[in-house]
Amino acid sequence: MENNKHRASSNILATHLGELELQAMEVLWSCPHLDARQIRERIQRTRQPSLSTVQSALERLYRKSYVDRIKHGHAFSYFVTISRSALLARMLGEAIHLLHDGRMETILSSFVHVAADLDESSLDSLEAMIRDYRKKSGGNDGTPQAGSL
Repeated sequence: MENNKHRASSNILATHLGELELQAMEVLWSCPHLDARQIRERIQRTRQPSLSTVQSALERLYRKSYVDRIKHGHAFSYFVTISRSALLARMLGEAIHLLHDGRMETILSSFVHVAADLDESSLDSLEAMIRDYRKKSGGNDGTPQAGSL
C-alpha cells in the first residue's frame, strides 16, 4: 500500500502546474492556437516573464501532454489538449487516490467542506446535483416519503 501511495504522489507532482504554466493554460483555454510571444503578451503579471521562460513553461506543458503544438515557420502554435474540468478531475482523482483512507465519508466530507468554503450557493448547488442524480438514477430524491416517518 505504501508503494502505491508513493507512486500516486509522484503522479501528482508530475501533473502539478506551476504558476506560469497555469497562466499559459488560462490564456490557451480562452484563445487557442497562439505562439509563445502571443501567450507572453497575454499573461497578467506584475513583472512579465521573458520569452524563453514562457517557452520553457510551454515545453513542460507539452511534455505533460496538456498542450500540443504545430510548427508555423520558425515558431510553434500551441493549443490545449485537456479541458479545465478534465484537468481538475484528473488532479482531484490523483489526490483522492493518494490521501484516501478507505472510507467514503472522508472524500464526501472533503467535497462538502470545499463547497462550504466557497459560499452558501455552492452547498445549494451540491444538494441540487445530488437530488438530480438520484432522480435520474431512480433513487430517492432525499425528501421524506409519506408514511416513512
